Amino acid sequence: MPRHEVMQFKVTLLDIHPPVWRRIEVPASYTFWDLHVAIQDSMGWKDSHLHQFKLGSGRRGGVVIGIPDEEFEAGRQTLPGWRVPVRRYLAKVGDKARYEYDFGDGWEHEVRLEKVLPHEEGAEYPRCLAGARACPPEDSGGPLGYGRLLEALRDSTHPSHAELLEWVGGPFDAEAFDPARVGFDDPQERWELAFEE
Repeated sequence: MPRHEVMQFKVTLLDIHPPVWRRIEVPASYTFWDLHVAIQDSMGWKDSHLHQFKLGSGRRGGVVIGIPDEEFEAGRQTLPGWRVPVRRYLAKVGDKARYEYDFGDGWEHEVRLEKVLPHEEGAEYPRCLAGARACPPEDSGGPLGYGRLLEALRDSTHPSHAELLEWVGGPFDAEAFDPARVGFDDPQERWELAFEE
């Protein structure tokens, strides 16, 4: 896959109904670290927890790509995302990966390659083309906790309503999303911020 091509992905947050999803385009030269940053930025996560990509299956459980950490290895190897090109594992339309974020809350996303396109002249990548619904707030307890949070926010008589309203910083519209408001960080700068002392 030539480097001047772009890859279009649909990223869907699993176990949330109706679904929270984004459609993004990224350079075909991206690594899994770069794709991680694009997913974080398009979804609206704050990149304050660990993440990993899981690809394939089989007796050994497939390939895991993310941030190697002995504490979470549990007998398997995690490949460093900044060294693995996305196109090594996601090259054909329909190829999928599972992207997990915040192992405590357990947010799981399906990342599916929809198209491989030529670089559009004058376009800046990555870019967010479309999507639906707001990203859940960080540390809201995964899909079940998020469901309880929304229930409490919708019901002004709920005993935790005022406390949770303050916790989310005021009114929270779970249906709100505007792809034009998505901004993308430079993956190299994010890597330096995360790993350089």
